[in-house]
Amino acid sequence: MELLQQKDIKDLIEIAIREDIGSGDHSSLACIPADKQGHAYCIAKEDGVIAGIDLAGYIFKRIDPSIRYEPKVKDGDYIKTGDLIFDVFGSDISILTAERLVLNFMQRLSGIATQSRTISTLLKDYHTTVLDTRKTTPGMRVLEKWAVKLGGCNNHRIGLYDMIMIKDNHIDFAGGIQQAIEKTHQYLKFKGLNLDIEIETRNLDEVKEVMRIGGVNRIMLDNFNPTLLKEAVALINKKFETEASGGITLATIKDFAESGVDFISVGALTHSSKSIDLSLRVSK
Repeated sequence: MELLQQKDIKDLIEIAIREDIGSGDHSSLACIPADKQGHAYCIAKEDGVIAGIDLAGYIFKRIDPSIRYEPKVKDGDYIKTGDLIFDVFGSDISILTAERLVLNFMQRLSGIATQSRTISTLLKDYHTTVLDTRKTTPGMRVLEKWAVKLGGCNNHRIGLYDMIMIKDNHIDFAGGIQQAIEKTHQYLKFKGLNLDIEIETRNLDEVKEVMRIGGVNRIMLDNFNPTLLKEAVALINKKFETEASGGITLATIKDFAESGVDFISVGALTHSSKSIDLSLRVSK
């Protein structure tokens, strides 16, 4: 997992360790002999896509370098209820100290990967690419967006810095669509930046105005119903990339994809994915 080489990920794990362990795992320290060695194993309690296998190994080793960690599956594998995920051998205290940190990360990331796999499979026969959004857990964005890709969907911009997205509030504050686009180009030229520009539209009149003005890479069609979306995509006719967003669910996403839209952004990929239930059990 290349992400483990990133300082931000290592810093996040250190924050998680301080948050959970603090001055020590006093429950384990109080009742388990310091030299006692043992074996524990993780099993799946429901089906899904597993994510965080390498991350778990890193956390165990960070808590105690002498721990032996043996994964039985790989990140991205589809697991079934009862499947063995990993074995871990070493200090009983160290294993229990790391347990919750490992499971918290793995369950959260596996839930996102599973949701992503469900949606990507649903749209496998369509032209449309499904994107995540910035609706992520603070501090975990890189990991959560990694889990989205692991499941088969793709990433939108990472943050506010790697793409221009002119949304409705920007347009209203700027004084209109033309002013917003013109000011954006002036800013990028002044700053010497080369960033793609996406602009949000709320109706067909705004779509037509953007097409007349130009100067953008992608048009977002926000809260368009499937019928209106199809009309907008036909109007744009591949002159710009198109993206649908807002109010799209698992039950309706195929209806939106049938419009031929290039991208569908789904905030629920990260903000509403249900964690996968995993359990760490002690071998007696």
